[in-house]
Amino acid sequence: MTAMTSLPQLLQEKRRPLLVELDPPRQATPAAFFQGANELCQSGADVITVADCPTGRVSIDASLMAAKLKREYGIEVLPHMACRDRNLNAIQALMMGLSMEQVSSVLLITGDPVAAGDREKVKGVFQLNSCTLAKEVGRWAQAGVTDAFFLCGALNVNARNFQAELDKARRKEESGIRAFLTQPLSSRQAVENVLIAREQLTGYLLPGLFPMVSYKNVCFLQREVAGMRIDEDVAASYIGLDAAQGEQRGVQLCVDAARETFASADGYYIMTPFHRIALVKRLMAALRALG
Repeated sequence: MTAMTSLPQLLQEKRRPLLVELDPPRQATPAAFFQGANELCQSGADVITVADCPTGRVSIDASLMAAKLKREYGIEVLPHMACRDRNLNAIQALMMGLSMEQVSSVLLITGDPVAAGDREKVKGVFQLNSCTLAKEVGRWAQAGVTDAFFLCGALNVNARNFQAELDKARRKEESGIRAFLTQPLSSRQAVENVLIAREQLTGYLLPGLFPMVSYKNVCFLQREVAGMRIDEDVAASYIGLDAAQGEQRGVQLCVDAARETFASADGYYIMTPFHRIALVKRLMAALRALG
């Protein structure tokens, strides 16, 4: 399997692709990002997903990073496209650019709000949400403004009201979303919600895996990151672990979650903590061993 095989082809052929997310750098120094992405693909990642200003902090544009990865490194990419920062015209212009660069898959998200400390200077746009944007992208393709895109969306398996989340996911499917990447599976309920989603949704399902590395990391995610839900016993299992033990615990929890959702998953979506490429390579090897 080569990294240049398209995401929809990987899914259609039931190859259980591994998508690995990297956060773009917050300064114009991308060498480590590109080196990490290339190393991940050499080690079995099928697609590199590029986050769009995670938590609302400024970083190099995800679409530009993805286009460069595809053009110069021959890597299959999935840029995130957030509605927070651009109006309809700006998004259409960017999608035309992605089409020109032959980037054919995009993850459409509404986006995290602007960070609290930046709100005096920066205002969120939010003219669209993921559903309305998906409809617009479909219209652009039908009109020949862009090539057709394979559209992905987010599914929050940690939502307190998961039925409402499923209702929203069905609206996304009606709008043209073909695959769902979920929030990290770090609770018993999240795993169960993946199984429920498989029964109720028709789109491809890629459960999210985030290898937490320490008790401090767990506490930060619980406190600061929207959409996280971590069981108390999972959090407690990190207390007293050293760095190596913490990484091993993170890998094992992800593998356990993958094993429990294996029959329902069309692939997996791995988030890279702190640019720890070697850690994600270990996790990918363990996931491949599942079959």
